Amino acid sequence: MTKIEINGAALAYDEAGSGSAVVLLHAGIADRRMWREQVPALAARHRVVVPDLRGYGESELPPAPFAHHDDLVGLLDALGVERAALVGCSFGGRVAVDTALAHPERVSALALFGAPLSGYEWSEETEQLWEELVGDVDPEDFGAMAAGEVRFWVVGPTRQPADVDPELIRFAEEMDRRALAAEQALSAIEVAELDPPAVDRLAELRVPVLAAAGADDLPDIRRLADRIAAEAPHGVRLPDLPNAAHLFPLEHPTEVNTALLTFLP
Repeated sequence: MTKIEINGAALAYDEAGSGSAVVLLHAGIADRRMWREQVPALAARHRVVVPDLRGYGESELPPAPFAHHDDLVGLLDALGVERAALVGCSFGGRVAVDTALAHPERVSALALFGAPLSGYEWSEETEQLWEELVGDVDPEDFGAMAAGEVRFWVVGPTRQPADVDPELIRFAEEMDRRALAAEQALSAIEVAELDPPAVDRLAELRVPVLAAAGADDLPDIRRLADRIAAEAPHGVRLPDLPNAAHLFPLEHPTEVNTALLTFLP
């Protein structure tokens, strides 16, 4: 792990390999460790950079307002990377798309796994699923909240916890407890959003875009993958991955690694 000062505070990241640059951006319920199965495979052919997003994992909070997409470009500048392919899962995918729209000259490709989009409003169906699967949870109880979020996102609405590797559930809950603490701290800081947001700007993406989702993820997420692939001029939609929900780079690393090595420039 290395730390480097970006926009007045340290960002933590790992780096491996050489070749064309690839940046792996973690989900909002996780940190950079969720890419542990991808780094060795990709580093055989690429320069792989894996940061903790601002405030998450071992990255520090900034002293002033910031934007995640500007942070990412600051990291590329500090590492001397002119252009990089961005691989994002969940919230990391949202940051990847925002970066490609805000700084199109810095992004060579996008691979998006279970990615939402800035400006997207979740459906009533998603809200109802949360009530059915999780219900009321004290947001200050990080342990209970992490268990609820992992049930919702990592297990997914069409599976039971017994269907999922218990070690994956344990690891996901441990990452999410830290992520919840990060989100609480970030709530006290102004985080700038992309303006206008990405949801109606997919036609502006001029790079190859790979969109994928787990077959057991939320319907909203699977519909978003359809929309991204349909509206991005160079979009490709992978078939939904069976027996997989939101963190499928951890659940099915072989399939994800194969898809990335085939897609990435």
